[in-house]
Amino acid sequence: MAFSVNTNASALSALQQLTRTNGQLSETQERVNTGLRIRGAKDNAAVFAISQNLRADFEGYNAVKQSLDRSISALDVALSASQAIGDLLLQLKERAVAAADAGLDTASRNALRQDFEEIRNQITTIIQNAEFNGTNLIDGGTDQVVAITTPDALQNITIGHENMSPGGSVITFGPASTFNTASQAQSLVAKIDASIANLSDSQTRLGAGAKALQTQRDFTDVIQDSLEVGIGNLVDADLARESAKLQALQVKQQLGLQALSIANGQPQSILSLFQ
Repeated sequence: MAFSVNTNASALSALQQLTRTNGQLSETQERVNTGLRIRGAKDNAAVFAISQNLRADFEGYNAVKQSLDRSISALDVALSASQAIGDLLLQLKERAVAAADAGLDTASRNALRQDFEEIRNQITTIIQNAEFNGTNLIDGGTDQVVAITTPDALQNITIGHENMSPGGSVITFGPASTFNTASQAQSLVAKIDASIANLSDSQTRLGAGAKALQTQRDFTDVIQDSLEVGIGNLVDADLARESAKLQALQVKQQLGLQALSIANGQPQSILSLFQ
């Protein structure tokens, strides 16, 4: 082995090894601190790109859930209102059937008529108030629910409008319908029966739509959970492994410092040659 005070090969080798150890230690500490194995494109460009795409889908599904939640709420309001309307229709039928009795005296029929008109007006009030976030699915308008179901916003679930306003497609009698005679009351009974049947069909459509929305909402949660797990599998650090590696590197760093110290002391031995 050559002795030189200008070049200390042992020290240079020990320094290189210590530098590599320090680099590995810094990287391991960063993984422990962040909990991530892939923190950016420089760690693994391909895996990082995949994880970013998955993160984009994950965030997109947050918007999907908001859309579904709004749509479900609009359907819930419409269904609740339709149930209340159904109860009122049953009350209207009871009044109309009672008033259709030809033997009923005029005063009693008038009392029934006033009661009938009050209940009829409640239907209009309920319909006007059956609105959520500016959407009313049962009035005389054309509102409908369009819920986004995918993060690319290309697919959706559409729930159509149900016109439950008096005189519309569901409730066949008009907003001013009433009776003064037994025959008029009898005529209203037939219209109320038709309205009850129409309402049942309308509620079935709304209920099916609400069920579809809720099913999609639950499925969206499942998809997001899967995406979150998938992203974690790609980029999360194994903290148990990293912790063990950290301890090993710390020991290796200390040994490297000692080796460098020993190597740096070797030139001192050259002095003994000149004694």
